Amino acid sequence: MSSDFSPDQKRYLEGFVSGLSASRVARSNAPAKSEPVGPDAIHIKAQDRVVAAGGKLNDQEKFKREEHPFDAYPRLVKQAELNEAPKPPDNFRWRYYGIFYVAPTQSSYMCRLRIPNGILKHWQFAGVADLAENFGGPYAHVTTRANLQLREIEPKNAINVIEGLQDLGLCSRGSGADNIRNVTGTSTAGIDSQELLDTRPYAKAWHFHILNDRSLYGLPRKFNVAFDGAGRIATLEETNDIAFQAVEVREGFSVDPGIYFRLGLGGITGHKDFARDTGVILQPQEAIGVADAILRVFIENGDRTNRNKARLKYVLDAWGFDKFLAAVEEKLNRKLVRVPADAIAPRPAYDRLAHIGVHAQKQSGLNWIGVALKLGRLSPDQMRGLARIAADYGDGDIRLTVWQNLLISGIADTDVATVTAAIQALGLAVTASALRAGLIACTGATGCRFAAAHTKENAEEIAAWCDERVPLNAPVNIHLTGCHHSCAQHYIGDIGLIGARVPVNDDGDTVDGYHLLVGGGFGTDATIARELFQNVKAEDAPRTVERVLKAYVTNRASEDETFLDFAKRTEIDALKRMTEMEPA
Repeated sequence: MSSDFSPDQKRYLEGFVSGLSASRVARSNAPAKSEPVGPDAIHIKAQDRVVAAGGKLNDQEKFKREEHPFDAYPRLVKQAELNEAPKPPDNFRWRYYGIFYVAPTQSSYMCRLRIPNGILKHWQFAGVADLAENFGGPYAHVTTRANLQLREIEPKNAINVIEGLQDLGLCSRGSGADNIRNVTGTSTAGIDSQELLDTRPYAKAWHFHILNDRSLYGLPRKFNVAFDGAGRIATLEETNDIAFQAVEVREGFSVDPGIYFRLGLGGITGHKDFARDTGVILQPQEAIGVADAILRVFIENGDRTNRNKARLKYVLDAWGFDKFLAAVEEKLNRKLVRVPADAIAPRPAYDRLAHIGVHAQKQSGLNWIGVALKLGRLSPDQMRGLARIAADYGDGDIRLTVWQNLLISGIADTDVATVTAAIQALGLAVTASALRAGLIACTGATGCRFAAAHTKENAEEIAAWCDERVPLNAPVNIHLTGCHHSCAQHYIGDIGLIGARVPVNDDGDTVDGYHLLVGGGFGTDATIARELFQNVKAEDAPRTVERVLKAYVTNRASEDETFLDFAKRTEIDALKRMTEMEPA
């Protein structure tokens, strides 16, 4: 048979056979598959364990595995050059850069920033206004994480916004998807006479810790961290995965008395849970290292198959706090310090109106002024005007709050009247009614595909209707959220409304509407609201809220009884009867 081949063919076949033999030898001597290395290794190993145990990675985990978002920036640039909308895998990946394509509600991106402790400089604020005007809506929203969002950014302008923020010394990196979100802290940090601790250095240290460690991106799900310094304005730290609460430890409890952070874990009010006290206290300088260890335990053990069960809360539910903290201690290679609850002095009281109006700072002769915004919305001209006021009359800082408004700090007593007039000239205010001061709404169906109702518009309708009809002598917080993600934290409102499609006939037609809840609280009053009514049409929401408020005013034990206390002591059926007795 060999005589049928030419000399060249014989040489080719001999080489081919030799190559096959060499390949077999190489395979037989090949080392086992190497361990993942580099900053992504902790995530790859976690994914591998899931698959080895017979699990199936969810789509987002596959997207991350196929191409890490931070390796794909050139493609995002190319899409911007072509004004091209992203396909679903890239829409997820681009959230690592803080941009979210929000079709079908808007054929554009939303951009969410990172502003540690919610504080930025006047020139940065003015620069964001320019970006909003040139490449966005033009407008900006203050969010419930003391942050800013820009909306209606065409694909061609995505890079202009991302890199424009970086030119301002700001960024949007990691503000979306499975990452650690904006770091919140006490909005009056460093200027509040009752604070136990200035949270700014800790929020900023955690912010930079995240930015400079790629291994802290690509978690099983999003992750929230907050630092509360015990100031007059609530930080809502108990709604976060990690809550660092400044506390005073009394004498006589086996540790030196003084100011510590108390550690709370597992907050996620959209899933009806607050961060629970672990009994652990930390020296403030320990916070960053402990947060890092907590996060790495979560990275290794969070659910990467079911995104509805992928938050830290569910690891804690499955393991219990003792097992989880033991794993954290193993990461730290030391024990955490624990004290009983009675070692902690009571937290100084909140002032539920301290984020609005003029308030004396701990620095003699200076004030912060809380500016009331219309459900967090600002025009570029208003932003630039506020920036000028902060530069000319204040300390140059713009302080965003979790109550969807902002503070201008460092205003001298002698300048308060001038600044107040300047704010009013911008079409803004430094006063708000007891209802509007605590009125919170997410973006809603105007800009979010998940929302079942137009929350911001409906919130304004509720406020306009009820302010004229129900006299209130104390704040009542109303939170409207469009969907189960609960971005506006409806479960902690005195009155909470969550968007729902309300059936209107037997053919399956629906209209915008809400389920209405009552009796939510935060901080020392942390309580999950209870459902009072289902399927309230959006058009009926103002009158329904009016009836609930009138039931409270008529039936409260005294004028000093808060809505929360009234709701706690009143059974749901009894409250329903009270609302039926009130005129619509």
